[in-house]
Amino acid sequence: MDLTNNPKQETTLWGGNEFIRILLALAFVFVSGFYASWQGIGVSNLSILAIAAAIGAYMALNIGANDVANNVGPAVGSKALSMTGAILIAAVFEAAGALIAGGSVVGTIKKGIINPNAIADAETFIWIMMAALLAGAIWLNLATYLGAPVSTTHSIVGGVLGAGIAAGGWDIANWSQLLAIVASWVISPVLGGVIAALFLIYIKRSITYKNDMIAAAKKTVPLLVGLMVWAFSTYLIMKGLKHLWKLDIITAGLIGFAIALTAYFIVRPMVDKAAASLQNNKDAVNSLFTIPLIASAALLSFAHGANDVANSIGPLAAINDALMTGSVSSKAPIPLWIMAVGGIGIAIGLALFGPKLIKAVGSEITELDKTRAFCVAMAAAITVIIASQLGLPVSSTHIAVGGIFGVGFLREYLKQSYDKKIAAIIKHSQNAGLGVDETQAFVKRFTEADVDQKRLILKELKAARADSPISKEERKGLKKATKKELVKRSALIRIAAAWVITVPASALLSAMLFYMLLGFSVSR
Repeated sequence: MDLTNNPKQETTLWGGNEFIRILLALAFVFVSGFYASWQGIGVSNLSILAIAAAIGAYMALNIGANDVANNVGPAVGSKALSMTGAILIAAVFEAAGALIAGGSVVGTIKKGIINPNAIADAETFIWIMMAALLAGAIWLNLATYLGAPVSTTHSIVGGVLGAGIAAGGWDIANWSQLLAIVASWVISPVLGGVIAALFLIYIKRSITYKNDMIAAAKKTVPLLVGLMVWAFSTYLIMKGLKHLWKLDIITAGLIGFAIALTAYFIVRPMVDKAAASLQNNKDAVNSLFTIPLIASAALLSFAHGANDVANSIGPLAAINDALMTGSVSSKAPIPLWIMAVGGIGIAIGLALFGPKLIKAVGSEITELDKTRAFCVAMAAAITVIIASQLGLPVSSTHIAVGGIFGVGFLREYLKQSYDKKIAAIIKHSQNAGLGVDETQAFVKRFTEADVDQKRLILKELKAARADSPISKEERKGLKKATKKELVKRSALIRIAAAWVITVPASALLSAMLFYMLLGFSVSR
């Protein structure tokens, strides 16, 4: 099967109508509940466990439908992968990450957002976890419907916070931790955007702004791939494999560097061979990033499955533990059947409902080619590593989407700057009395020049402007005329609004659900 983008292929893996997809999702939810009642040996209440497992399955479906889009959306938007190929790769690696490296123990109180000692009893704790899980799932479902990629971690954190406050009052909350999460709304996208933009500037200056792009690509692409391997190896060792093999940043970085060095010497002759048959243009250079993009999508999906599966099965594991022990624990073991519900649920949710958010992330914010998508993937891995060492709270969703906005706004700035320079050259030529042919020749000379030559031409123009300066009014008109928006502002507003209200919305919903569940338990 050809996993690269092919317009003749179906745009979704399932391609069927909405009713069939919903029916399949409901079937998985019910099967998960039944499976839990079969596997729940030693629990005090099989009915509660079955309901919790069904809600956990619902949460896993929504994580697959929403959060996974950030890992594969750029690859699909840049046409490195078809929608079908992206879904297959992400589903396999998400499930593998969850089942292989998801860990055997999970924290019952996500991010330490509430004090477990303030919870009265195990029954209250079970209702808190169940309300949090259901609220987070419902909010993710709504965000997916609206086409807004949001943080699943923040969704479940808001759920735990709201139900916790409803159960134990305002003092139960860890407000300093909540402030750190609020800070991540800014830290995550800004870091991701800046790092992605810096990589894009480097690629432009070292490859696409050169006269001989192919020769430049032969030198630079292997270095970039080596850097990508270093970043992703370190990222996977630190984050994706932390439950199996926990290492410090220095050790992880050294192992990653050794892997990257090996990859560099393997990739370099491959790039030379591929570049030999390419034309000297930007599209040809873009094609060299196809395989690295596919690899990055797979690796990001594996790490995401290993880490974020806890958002669906963490509260479920906590409920299972409370039903078995009759107490509230800070850590809970994860039985294999619970891990399977989370990992398989994410994969099914992605396959059934993922295309909507994949399209939103990959093509509805800004136009992505393969080099831009590569920069976003690099930003995702590097930002998580930096933030982890600095102790900064970040969201992988916010980082990836911030990276897309970063390359989009950089494109916008560079396009406007370039158009202004061309317009200024034409304006100066007219003021200097040059003919149409001479003006066109001057513009062509500037357009075909590389970066260093462009600087010399602009210096030449600046010196000549002393005799025929462009007025302030003309500059303002020129700026307005050349202003082009390459980032959809409507997408920016919609996504930013969804990020800001995720925690309070899921918290409010969770508090209401907690009171409903508590009332249900009292009435029994």
